[in-house]
Amino acid sequence: MKYAKRLFDFYLDASIHVAFAVLALMEVTAILLNISIDRHLKFLVFFGTMTAYNFVKYGVEAKKYILVANRYHKNIQFFSIIALIIACYSAFYLNENELYLMVGLFFLTGLYAVPLLPHTKNLRNLAGLKVFIVALVWAGVTVVLPSFEKPNVILWDVAIEVIQRILLVLILLVPFEIRDLKYDAAALKTIPQRFGAHKTLVFGGFLAIILYGLTFLKEDLTPLDAITKGVLFLILGHIMLYTKKNQNKYYASFWVEAIPIFWWISILLVEIGI
Repeated sequence: MKYAKRLFDFYLDASIHVAFAVLALMEVTAILLNISIDRHLKFLVFFGTMTAYNFVKYGVEAKKYILVANRYHKNIQFFSIIALIIACYSAFYLNENELYLMVGLFFLTGLYAVPLLPHTKNLRNLAGLKVFIVALVWAGVTVVLPSFEKPNVILWDVAIEVIQRILLVLILLVPFEIRDLKYDAAALKTIPQRFGAHKTLVFGGFLAIILYGLTFLKEDLTPLDAITKGVLFLILGHIMLYTKKNQNKYYASFWVEAIPIFWWISILLVEIGI
């Protein structure tokens, strides 16, 4: 049991779980927009997500963003290097425009952790900007990138999906922001710091309503889309009702981050039923 817990913690700490969540959202995009995604792009996004997240989480604390002292973090670093190699190999199979877009998204992710100029703040530490950068990158990777230059996609529907994905990530970040209230520096000026936990949860519920309502503005609205976005809306509403300041260790890091995976599975199940 002890070793199983260690393995599970490594699964979370090495960002494997969040990589599956990002991949799940790509698969959701493929189903809802009726497009195919090249397997090399999936590999790039999955392993690239692990690398990027681990760099953001642990690189900031490391000496010169590379040298880590903690043995556990060294294991994660080694794992991240393997993931980076696989991601770089997969990148060779992207076309030129896809590669430019991916590089831009990774550059934005890098600025999240590393200041552009010496003695300046990174994007992570700019007041109120953190969650919006994360949401923008997730939407770019999981909607814009897989639908980029695909024939027969309706640009309006892609735009709706991008907005919904940004809203989804903002909502999913609420439990993390509330959990981190006790750790975040006051200078970050996160939404819970500014307005309090209760108002932030109400705001998250309001965003969930907007997210679901946008579904009905699509040109090509399918029953699958309407039903599964409804399921997602109910899950998000449940999360907003039961999120607390003092959370179980795995509440946000596992259960909340698993919502994209559960959503993808629900879509597959409903698709079978339809």
